[in-house]
Amino acid sequence: MTIAETLLPEFDQEMASTRRLLERVPTDKGKWKPHPKSFSLGHLAQLVSMMPGWITNTVSETELDLAGYAGYSYETTEDLVKAFDKNVKEARKAIASSKDSDYIVPWSLKHGDRVIFSMARGPVVRTHINHLIHHRGQLTVYLRLVDVPIPSIYGPTADEKMPGF
Repeated sequence: MTIAETLLPEFDQEMASTRRLLERVPTDKGKWKPHPKSFSLGHLAQLVSMMPGWITNTVSETELDLAGYAGYSYETTEDLVKAFDKNVKEARKAIASSKDSDYIVPWSLKHGDRVIFSMARGPVVRTHINHLIHHRGQLTVYLRLVDVPIPSIYGPTADEKMPGF
């Protein structure tokens, strides 16, 4: 079994549950924050929608330079879901077409000339998936706090049973 073949089932499952959650973000609550030091709901949702693109970059490039990043904006939920779907499709294609040898290639996160970290692509892809799951978890808390029902992710929630049960 290739590395891609081991990643894709988990990737597919995590992206499906992330999409179900992202669909529920109320556009009109985009500027809401649970605390003054927290990200706004709209920016957190935008981050979650973009994160699968980091996987595409990691598998196909050798670095990501944050210095060129334009920053966050407020988007409609419909646009965030469209961007998420596009990013998921591209990431899945990148993983599916990868070879095991691609995962040992060094990859770096940079900010201009400063290297924040360098690591083999394999652990970076896993880190990106875990990082997305972390922010998805934050998103569940934000949505609970604005009274949006939480879909099943790994099991039933107070709002929904697990699909198929």
